[in-house]
Amino acid sequence: MRRLCVFCGSSPGARPAYGDAAEQLARLLAADGIGVVYGGGGVGLMGRLADAMLDAGGEIIGVIPRALVEREIGHPRVSDLRVVGSMHERKALMAELADAFVALPGGLGTLEELFEVYTWAQLGLHRKACGLLDVDGYYGGVASFLDHAVAERFVREQHRRMLIVETEPHTMLERLRAFEPASAQARWIDRGET
Repeated sequence: MRRLCVFCGSSPGARPAYGDAAEQLARLLAADGIGVVYGGGGVGLMGRLADAMLDAGGEIIGVIPRALVEREIGHPRVSDLRVVGSMHERKALMAELADAFVALPGGLGTLEELFEVYTWAQLGLHRKACGLLDVDGYYGGVASFLDHAVAERFVREQHRRMLIVETEPHTMLERLRAFEPASAQARWIDRGET
């Protein structure tokens, strides 16, 4: 894994633990020589993540739509800040640049970004790991909902297992590293596809 795409909020959230987790993840990634691709903002969890990455000497690439440069305040210290024309271009470029994905706490945009790449994995459009960092139980309801969707037969169990859910950044990083695309191959074979 050369680069991890991190989705996270442009707000700091209500709990200090959210920002602490963003900084801890950034320091772990920088120490391992793993770069970050993120939404390019300089505020909220995005700003905390970027600042920690830069302070630790890590590689960071920001991708931000022109319309959000002022709203999310494009990070002034990120030297590789790529300004694109739309949210679609942002997500496509972030996915292209990354080898895996993880969501820290965030709002609707964070959820939408994660679920899009998670859906792409389910459809076999990529074989990259997808993770949800459940800091202080923030995403507990999302994980429970996915389990409910499996019970109600709207999501297959093997697709549910494709989303890695962890509570600690170091454990998430270990699981992302251990992810083997070959394990996803069984899913395509199970559906009769090659």
